[in-house]
Amino acid sequence: MEIKPIFSALMRSKTGPILVAVQVALSLAILANALHIVSVRQAVAARPTGIANEELVFSLRVRPLNQGGHEEQLATQKAQAAALRAVPGVVSVADTIQVPLSNSGNYSSVAASREQERTNASPSMYITPDSLVKTWGLKIIDGRDFTPQDVPEIDQNKSKDFPTVALITKAVGDKVWPDAPSFVGKKMYYGTGPEAREVTVVGVIETLQTPGAAMGAEGEMSTMVPARLTGSGRNMYTVRTEPGQRDRAMKDAEEALRKLHNGKVVIRATTQSEERVKRYRADNALSWMLITVSVLLMMVTASGIVGMASLWVTQRRKQIGVRRALGARKLDILRYFVTENVLITTTGIAGGLMGALGLNQLLVSKLELARLPAEYMVFGAAAFWTLGIAAVYGPAWRAASISPALATRSA
Repeated sequence: MEIKPIFSALMRSKTGPILVAVQVALSLAILANALHIVSVRQAVAARPTGIANEELVFSLRVRPLNQGGHEEQLATQKAQAAALRAVPGVVSVADTIQVPLSNSGNYSSVAASREQERTNASPSMYITPDSLVKTWGLKIIDGRDFTPQDVPEIDQNKSKDFPTVALITKAVGDKVWPDAPSFVGKKMYYGTGPEAREVTVVGVIETLQTPGAAMGAEGEMSTMVPARLTGSGRNMYTVRTEPGQRDRAMKDAEEALRKLHNGKVVIRATTQSEERVKRYRADNALSWMLITVSVLLMMVTASGIVGMASLWVTQRRKQIGVRRALGARKLDILRYFVTENVLITTTGIAGGLMGALGLNQLLVSKLELARLPAEYMVFGAAAFWTLGIAAVYGPAWRAASISPALATRSA
């Protein structure tokens, strides 16, 4: 089939084809970037925290109504931990001040030297008197875990003492000492200047996300120091259970703590799975919104193509009838309308690809989004080509089915 006559016919009535091509271009530009954003957000939400088998872990925030002094709080913490370890199904318990993905936590800037004017990074700081490595199943890739001898007991209201050793994630080590083959044994400083607190790195953890779980390497910049703290008025425990025992153990753990304090305690229990859901609720909502918008855009575009093709079939009934009377087959009429729509859709796709790149460049500059991979544009182009052919097929088939005698009859 000759393309030139079809193109000439389109040029005689430009408004409809131009509007459809613009609609395709806008939809493609938005669709490609929307799917890219969805893919990026879903990849972020699926990142491992470093905790093995998250579905077996829960945390308890505990606030006794009767606090007591430093020694009493120490005794209370140890009694609470012992009560939790005695719960059937509990594998490991660790005192901590925060958990990954909780959106709320402690961060502290670190440097390789006191003499630096600026710190190298601002990682989260986990504080524990126990083994978070054991309880969370963290992977140490160099060095060792804390030992009981590493753990000082510190009254935050009276003492400025600070632990002398630390564990860091590989992301922190790469940021603080970019060219070092090993980070174990190095001195690291919380802050800069003479008041900076010095620690020695004794171990490197492969992955441990921060409470905020930011995108990129920043979300894995965590440090851990050993200490048993008093003076805050509340304690937090993270608990690992046997497979299939988490929910029952969580209820029994709450009961054990209430019994320990004769009911005079406030407890809030949260599973690590719930922390993940809460952390990424906004990301998942954005993903579904973008998917919905993309589907609606494709439906609107398809409706526009169907409407335009239907209008042209109505306007060209006599011309179609004449062509049929002169020997044109149904296939010829069908192919004519499909080819006509492919020309319009292709024009829109060409504009949409340029629009997608332009929109992505804006998102990269303003929102630091990753650059749009070529496969999203290829997928988008293929989707709109397929959509265009599918949308025009119905009106084109009706046109091909018009009887020559009926179409050429005078009104």
